Amino acid sequence: MAEMKPAELSEEALNELMGLCETQFAQLEKLQNEIILCEPDFCENPQEQSVNQLVATEAELKQWMTVEPKLLARNSEVLLQAGKDEMLKLCSELEMIASCYEAKRDKLRETKEQELKWMEEKKQALMAAKDHVERLQSEKEKLSELSVLQDTKAKIQKMKVYQDQLMESLAEVLGKHVPLPQNESSSSKKKKNITPELNEDLISLNEILELLMNKVLTTPHDPYMTIDDTFWPPYVEMLLRYGIAVRHQENNFKIRLETFW
Repeated sequence: MAEMKPAELSEEALNELMGLCETQFAQLEKLQNEIILCEPDFCENPQEQSVNQLVATEAELKQWMTVEPKLLARNSEVLLQAGKDEMLKLCSELEMIASCYEAKRDKLRETKEQELKWMEEKKQALMAAKDHVERLQSEKEKLSELSVLQDTKAKIQKMKVYQDQLMESLAEVLGKHVPLPQNESSSSKKKKNITPELNEDLISLNEILELLMNKVLTTPHDPYMTIDDTFWPPYVEMLLRYGIAVRHQENNFKIRLETFW
């Protein structure tokens, strides 16, 4: 904004303005003397005196507020110069206000940039935290699955060992108490008049039971096994008689392990 310089008044306007100033100063001096003369002497009650002065001042203020303002001067040059002075003062105040608001705006802009930067840093930290949590959850799930798998494998291995121990114990008991028949010497055969020698390919009772169990586990939809020459008939008969095995309803040469439940 271009600076407005006050214009020089003419001699006539200057003389009129000086006369008005002298008149106002004279009136002001008169009022001041009246106030001094009107001041009361020392009062015994200062509080009451203060209240009276306050009431008088308020009454005078109300009276002045009802008075219509008058022009300082009737000369147009004086009025124009006064208007210019007021305009310059108002412009200076507005420039000061604008400067204050510009400084406040710059401060708010700086604060906004800092807040945006802080928010971006928080977003990155939040994303990093989410990624870390997801990675930990994934690792936890993998560890859980691996732990379950390892536990299952350990249980299966334990059951296999236990099964092998049971099968060894069963084979030992059956081999001791239910052994395979032995071929007797020719002299004994002649004396006892026994039929020809037994088949050397006969399998033990333990092997028969193992075959039946494996058949049930591998093909549960068809658990029957065909009896051949390797099955010694007394073994088969014993299994059927004691309910350990069951014969096929349509084929007598097929048996299966009984369902124990």
